Amino acid sequence: MAILPICIYGQPVLHTLAEVVTEFDKELHRLIADMHETTVAAPGVGLAAPQIGIGKRIFVWNYADQDEAPAIGVAINPELWIIPPEPGQADPEHEAEGCLSFPGERFELRRSAAAKLRAQDADGKWFEISATGWFARIMQHEYDHLNGYIYVDRLTGYAHNEAMRIKRKRNWGKPGLSWTPGIDSLEG
Repeated sequence: MAILPICIYGQPVLHTLAEVVTEFDKELHRLIADMHETTVAAPGVGLAAPQIGIGKRIFVWNYADQDEAPAIGVAINPELWIIPPEPGQADPEHEAEGCLSFPGERFELRRSAAAKLRAQDADGKWFEISATGWFARIMQHEYDHLNGYIYVDRLTGYAHNEAMRIKRKRNWGKPGLSWTPGIDSLEG
């Protein structure tokens, strides 16, 4: 297993629709193991293949604080259904979200309180999960990555302006930028 470099906002793969996985082989199993190791090292609760430069429809999670699914899992070729989130201002205490591809920052983002995931596992078998709360947020966040979105792309108003200011200050938003958990410092 290996810890993989994580792409920073601006890498084209992060802003492109990921491709369907068709091969369920040893290489896929190795990739999933590396993604899990990278998630733990970051530390994070999820990681999508585009975040490590691979434009495939795969994401992993590592989140034990829920009873709806295994604490550690993988979703391949997922489909996700949500009910639109409640209107209103996001709660800074309970809805602040971060991303390994926009490292070191957190912004409030209103998400649906529930999600239903249908996906394939590492062997190609289909499964379904109904997620609520923070686990539903993780599913939505990682699914967004497979569709070319980073959570800061969904921000509006002051939060969006602040995220773009940080992006400019850190010189992000262009190809070629990445960081490796356990090796690179995220100090601004």
